[in-house]
Amino acid sequence: MPAERYWEIDLARGIAVVTMIVFHSAFDLNFFGVLPLNVSSGFLRMLAYLTASTFIFIVGVSFTISYARAAQRLTRRDLALKYVRRGLMIFSLGLVITAVTWFFLPSVYVVFGILHFIGIAIVLAPLFVRFGTTNLILGTACILAGYVTNAISGPWPLLWLGIHPASFASLDYVPLLPWFGLVLIGMACGYLFYPGGKRGFSLQAAEPAVARPFEVLGRHSLLVYFLHQPIILFLIAVLAPGVMPDV
Repeated sequence: MPAERYWEIDLARGIAVVTMIVFHSAFDLNFFGVLPLNVSSGFLRMLAYLTASTFIFIVGVSFTISYARAAQRLTRRDLALKYVRRGLMIFSLGLVITAVTWFFLPSVYVVFGILHFIGIAIVLAPLFVRFGTTNLILGTACILAGYVTNAISGPWPLLWLGIHPASFASLDYVPLLPWFGLVLIGMACGYLFYPGGKRGFSLQAAEPAVARPFEVLGRHSLLVYFLHQPIILFLIAVLAPGVMPDV
């Protein structure tokens, strides 16, 4: 029997999917010279940060719910293996993104993007789940530490941590610091608002009709993540023929 899903979480994730598509569409239009859009600062850059923050925060909330439910039926060993396997699966999908972007855009290919990060975060999260609301403090500390690591230049092997060479460039870069801090804060909120993996506050059982399209996107966010960029690029190729081959 499939585990109960909470529509408010799928709704929030679905809204993030929509804003992701909006930002990536703007990025591609600017990258291929179709429209001169500023994606490095201003509204679109804030939209990108908000989108990534929402996805990552929900990773923490969802992990807490999943872990609480799984802990009721799995041994400690099987519980650990469950999240190691899930994390490595998502990390391997990140490696697919690395391979594809390295082939087509070798100068800015994705080295440690959001899927790499989420994979590692899921592997690490079981070590922190016992801290409960203390993860609010630990998460804040990670975010503050990120400001330090991101200002430090260092060798490539430290990319995952947030330390990188001064010349480093990537289409998507989500290092452990500061972003794991948001996972921890999400875990603390999951512990507070979904104790034992159950909704701890009153909310209507069925989602409002207006939320359903977003909820569907939220349920299938990983699939949408993989499909949306090829679709955007296909539409650009159709609507602005000749642009992409020139690039």
